Amino acid sequence: MNKELIIRSSSEAVDFALLKDGKLIELHKEEEKSNFQVGDIFIAKIRKPVAGLNAAFVNVGFEKDAFLHYHDLGPNLTSSLKFIKLVASGKIKDYSLKNFKFEKEIDKDGAISDVLTTNQSVLVQVVKEPISTKGPRISSELSLAGRYIVLVPFSDRISISQKIESKEEKDRLKRLVQSIRPKGFGVIVRTVAEGKKVAELDKDLQNLLARWTAMCKKLPVAHHPSKVLGELNRASSILRDVFNDSFSGIHIDDEELYQETKDYLQEIAPSKQSIVKLYQSKDTPIFEKFNVERQIKTSFGKTVSMSKGAYLVIEHTEALHVIDVNSGNRSNKATNQEDTALEVNMIAAAEIARQLRLRDMGGIIVVDFIDMTNPDNRKKLFDYLRQEMSDDKAKHKILPPSKFGLIQITRQRVRPEVNIKTREEDPNNEKGEIEAPILIIDKIAGDVERLAKLHKKLVLNTHPFVEAYLTKGFPSLRSKWFLEHKKWIKIIPRDAYTFLEYHFFDQNGNAIKD
Repeated sequence: MNKELIIRSSSEAVDFALLKDGKLIELHKEEEKSNFQVGDIFIAKIRKPVAGLNAAFVNVGFEKDAFLHYHDLGPNLTSSLKFIKLVASGKIKDYSLKNFKFEKEIDKDGAISDVLTTNQSVLVQVVKEPISTKGPRISSELSLAGRYIVLVPFSDRISISQKIESKEEKDRLKRLVQSIRPKGFGVIVRTVAEGKKVAELDKDLQNLLARWTAMCKKLPVAHHPSKVLGELNRASSILRDVFNDSFSGIHIDDEELYQETKDYLQEIAPSKQSIVKLYQSKDTPIFEKFNVERQIKTSFGKTVSMSKGAYLVIEHTEALHVIDVNSGNRSNKATNQEDTALEVNMIAAAEIARQLRLRDMGGIIVVDFIDMTNPDNRKKLFDYLRQEMSDDKAKHKILPPSKFGLIQITRQRVRPEVNIKTREEDPNNEKGEIEAPILIIDKIAGDVERLAKLHKKLVLNTHPFVEAYLTKGFPSLRSKWFLEHKKWIKIIPRDAYTFLEYHFFDQNGNAIKD
């Protein structure tokens, strides 16, 4: 398994495409004006506590107030509030917390009005970016994420990632962290710390303590509200969270970003620094070169084509996302309908796991797989979907198939869903829209794959422009179909057709309908 990160820079934004074996699995955008990223820490003021919600609205400088629920305050809120007050007044110059006296923890089932008041200063961290009409979701339980560990101020707890399965390794890491943990700080050990030595963990810890100190130095003179600690730039944060030995290349078309990324990789994985490459071609844009642009166009529509003629239909409502799995009326060598259903469902499960990450879909997702009567097959599908989603960094939960064959998924939503427009102006209708031409080429290819198994002869009627695209050049798309399906497709240009209209006919000249 090879992973590549492709980074495209422009004046307004930086786009990040994560590829796994050449296939697009994640797409991120960092905009210049993005001031409220997950992980950013603000010094803010309480606008007003709301007893009915057991939450407070907080002014963080966004057009909508941020939302702070009682359960996101953290048990050591009073210690945090006391520390902010002493630092802001200049009474504390040592920010290490080793001599700081902690206050009593707040009641976990208490009321917001008992602990927060209007106009009170509070340090808060963005845990969910502004989405739609809502402001950011924030927490006053701060955490500073590093490569191997996460530092939690005003805590004394040590936690080890659940994904580290070896009890011996968990015990080893716990002993190492206990030996280096500074007083007043809790530590969460990340999965990538597995097998690492104490020197690497301590270096990461010292970097985080330096960031904490730099943030505290800003507090006495900081405006309310203002950002006092920003998350790493998106390139570094992606590398920090997902980088491992399976990465084979990082390609960047901006020299400044290239140097930043190379320097950051020198810190976290010096042996892999050579995989960072500066893309300098002026002829072909970087996303075109690595086939990212095409994958974006073909992956974000309402209909998503899969192998063997199957496809997904993805629809969004106010409350949830609905995904329907369709076999495309295909036939295969399977002996019965159950085997066909299982095969299509397994293909769909892999694509659904990819789509959730790619679009960053959050909330409730309901998937209508093709019905299967065999309980062993249903369990096989459920286990396979869980396995495919195991790489997903977003917190998620998958419920077993219901009696109706539906699988329900909840997935953490921390930033707005990635939404790429895949429809373009219709050249035949000024006010209308059509799917991007490249999507139609993929649809035709999917239909050829499916229909070639069902009919002795296939004739395709299409617009002259599309006919030229399919037949010109060497090897043409039609030639590739012949080699793949052992069937020559006759393609007839039809001037009367709209630009993206096409129809298949069988050996008897009858139109083939789905």
